[in-house]
Amino acid sequence: MAKEIPVRAGETCEFSVERLGSHAEGVARAEGFTVFVPGALPGERVFARVDVVKKTYASAVLTEILAPSSERTEPRCPVYAACGGCQLQHLSYEAQLREKRRQVEDAVRHIGGLDKVEISQTIGGEPWGYRNKMQFPIGRAGGKTVVGCFAQGSHEIVDTELCYIQHQTNNDLMNAMRDAVRKLGIPVYDEDRHTGLIRHIVGRVGMNGDAMAVVVTARREMPQARELVKLLRARVPRLVSVHQNIQTYRNNVILGRETKLLWGKPAIRDVIGPLSFQVSPRSFFQVNTAQAETLYKKALEYANLGGGETVIDAYCGTGTITLFLARKARKAYGIEVVPPAILDARKNARANHIRNAEFIVGDAADVMPRLYHEGVRPDVIVTDPPRAGCTPVVLETFVRMHPSRIVYVSCNPATLARDLAILDSLGYRADKIQPVDMFPMTSHVETVCLLTHKG
Repeated sequence: MAKEIPVRAGETCEFSVERLGSHAEGVARAEGFTVFVPGALPGERVFARVDVVKKTYASAVLTEILAPSSERTEPRCPVYAACGGCQLQHLSYEAQLREKRRQVEDAVRHIGGLDKVEISQTIGGEPWGYRNKMQFPIGRAGGKTVVGCFAQGSHEIVDTELCYIQHQTNNDLMNAMRDAVRKLGIPVYDEDRHTGLIRHIVGRVGMNGDAMAVVVTARREMPQARELVKLLRARVPRLVSVHQNIQTYRNNVILGRETKLLWGKPAIRDVIGPLSFQVSPRSFFQVNTAQAETLYKKALEYANLGGGETVIDAYCGTGTITLFLARKARKAYGIEVVPPAILDARKNARANHIRNAEFIVGDAADVMPRLYHEGVRPDVIVTDPPRAGCTPVVLETFVRMHPSRIVYVSCNPATLARDLAILDSLGYRADKIQPVDMFPMTSHVETVCLLTHKG
């Protein structure tokens, strides 16, 4: 006989919050039944109104904090409660770092079934103004043009003039774009009716504060492009590049496949450690440059290269980690499925005078077995997959290549833990994990994990 669910939709209950969930929501129990309370913190007693009840969990809206956590703090951002961009401004930064380590530890133990992995304290960084990239939707609300993040769990745009985690130049660009669209009367995109022109504004800030603007449109024709560029340049002094990206599809993908340079340079440059990188509109590049250097140094430390090794970097993006590795190895291969990223990676190798890095376009699931059959036997494999993690074919190929070490960089503790369990069953033990806070004030955490062969 199924146990009766102890809470009902619409009722307000008192809850004691035990921990944070993977999306930074408070997790409480009612007679053993899980209740998620966004905005609540571990150790707090709260009143919350139950709004959704499922078979295995419920969610509730925080209505009153009866006993606040000593780590609770006042959010800096005035639209924090509505905006979905940050999830942890109400928690002290020191506590955020502890929670992110716990998030990794919980995933490794409960999902991966691994309880002997050394997990270090999270390495923190500057918690404000760190993002070198923004991508904000543009729409209409209350009869006016608005720009900002989507509200949590919806596609309602929260109009924002100052995003505290963005580089200030991106904030300047966002406000200039809103004013330019209003002044020129450019129709903004309506996703329900699939009408209008301007969908998003993407901003990137590189070396020396140089900025790139990418105006995402729903069709190719952009009659007021010249006037728009002129207005943006007048408001953003460090702007060196303006592009138009065409995204005609009726979906939530931000960037389309075609990009046109409207004015200025085709790309900007950024620096991580001793290396400089070309960043084009569709390039993948870490959004937190300072913490990216911390992350890559840790990956390089775990790779433990002496100069004579062959290294493979699966999911290499624009070649950032690959080039760090190549400087310390005999040969480095980078694999990436996105052709423009590989073009950037090759340009980055030439710009940094690195000649022992080879970049290959293709899915790692196809390229890794091909390299294996061609006789490539890496001493070290580094992988930095998307949030979905690695496919079983890729992991199995890693093992068949028999490297002495695997360095796994991950942005998702759950899929990291799943893949570590698979690699453990195939003979590779996770020795240590270093969480790095690439995204302060959000629920996300980046990790670097060292695996060695059990033999």
